[in-house]
Amino acid sequence: MLQIGDRMPHFEVMDQSGNIVSSESFIGKKTIIYFYPKDNTSGCTVQACNLRDNYQALVDAGYNVVGVSKDSAASHVKFIEKNSLPFTLLADTTTQMQQDFGVWAEKKLYGRTYMGTLRTTFIFNEEGILEKVIEKVDTKNHAAQIL
Repeated sequence: MLQIGDRMPHFEVMDQSGNIVSSESFIGKKTIIYFYPKDNTSGCTVQACNLRDNYQALVDAGYNVVGVSKDSAASHVKFIEKNSLPFTLLADTTTQMQQDFGVWAEKKLYGRTYMGTLRTTFIFNEEGILEKVIEKVDTKNHAAQIL
């Protein structure tokens, strides 16, 4: 997992509109990159809606908000439309970005072991240097954790 002071890893992934987004596009702005397991699941929806409901406060604080999961761009479009999300979602379908950030890991559920996304938020400064990591995400109050 990335540590405070690390530079944002290089990535190029597709957003919900089919545009390629690279890590370089976030240099010059404070950026929140939050990783979540799956579109349209209860916890992920609560988290996204909390960020949506507090989006203006995050923007006013100078943040750019970006969500990332391994879902497809088409899945992201449906998730955005269903929940009126005002921010970009990146489709890391290969999980390479998640691996580079250290959030693609072994998980256990009901005694079953599988690879999945660790719900984690990274906050980078304008130079792309990591300033804060939130590993224990409170989905209902995530914006407050950030602010």
